[in-house]
Amino acid sequence: MIIDVTVPMLPESVTEATLMSWNKKVGDFVQRDENLIDLETDKVVLELPAQQAGKLVEIIEADGATVTAGQLLAKIDTSATAEAGAEAATAQEAAPATAAPANQSQAGVAMPAAAKLAAEKGVNTATIQGSGRDGRVLKEDVAAAASALAAAPTMATSKAAAPATTGDRVEQRVPMSRLRSRVAERLLQSQHENAILTTFNEVNMKPVMDLRNRYKEQFQKEYGVKLGFMSFFVKAAVAALKKYPVVNASIDGTDVVYHGYFDIGIAIGSPRGLVVPILRDADQMSIADIEQAIHNYAVKAKDGKLALEDLTGGTFSITNGGTFGSMMSTPIINPPQSAILGMHATKERAVVENGQVVVRPMMYLALSYDHRLIDGREAVLTLVAIKDALEDPARLLLEL
Repeated sequence: MIIDVTVPMLPESVTEATLMSWNKKVGDFVQRDENLIDLETDKVVLELPAQQAGKLVEIIEADGATVTAGQLLAKIDTSATAEAGAEAATAQEAAPATAAPANQSQAGVAMPAAAKLAAEKGVNTATIQGSGRDGRVLKEDVAAAASALAAAPTMATSKAAAPATTGDRVEQRVPMSRLRSRVAERLLQSQHENAILTTFNEVNMKPVMDLRNRYKEQFQKEYGVKLGFMSFFVKAAVAALKKYPVVNASIDGTDVVYHGYFDIGIAIGSPRGLVVPILRDADQMSIADIEQAIHNYAVKAKDGKLALEDLTGGTFSITNGGTFGSMMSTPIINPPQSAILGMHATKERAVVENGQVVVRPMMYLALSYDHRLIDGREAVLTLVAIKDALEDPARLLLEL
């Protein structure tokens, strides 16, 4: 029996996907649930597993093709047996060896766009350590390798040549990934549709740091995950949102939607760009639950395993530019949310306490908000509530 392999139903707001690289070729036997190919959308990479076991008899759409939901991709003959596939594999192994394709490396396989760019730039992808999932070589890897190749002779020439000699001015044109294009689109949408203002404050991190240092070893032994700072910020944010629910609300047309739940988005860097997975019902999560969930999301983001449901929704977001050394920034709201909290680097600064100048580990906080919905009063008080909770963590336990 011949069955069709089609693009699955794509999530809401996702209209098309790009085929990355077939894991099987025509004539190969595939097992049920074995991943045939990855589909890159503007949010995540989806796996397309085989619905039934059989022989892959036809591939309709090649690597790099843009496809839509329900589109025919390939055909599988379910009457074929695994033994037949094994015999074909044995025959192939017995055939004379041929040179490996230029787009394969020991670490993984070059993506179609990466292979195309490598051919244009004269880069051997077999020498590149891919940063994609399972070591796959991405366009960014090829671009970096090409830049290194271009810079090397220029540097050598500049050392040997006269000071007046200048090297070539190299430019590279690399297509945006779907994720980067979508991020750009949403940022422009956010700035165009929202009346974004930002209010700032600073927080003394010493109480949280003392608490963390006191219990971090015991915490890791008990729960198997490190005790970080993000869980305290999530708890503090939820406490503040409960006091000022308009900051947790969103605008839908001419209506204001007040959410009776707290789904907090946590910005995480990944090889494909910034992603914001959601901690659902964060108000019902313990510190350990939050740290474990963030750790799991970070691993999934690194491995390209985030699912669409991990990234969908959210009523409020937190981003931590401090991990990269940022001292101050104005985060952009993630639509349709109405506010976002920005964390920054913690630095020792001189502050006045009880009339005395003392040194404390201080962090600047930024709350960007949609002024169409949230007044300055609510924004300022929300940030003050977050600050107060962090400077006296007992408030989080007593819900004060």
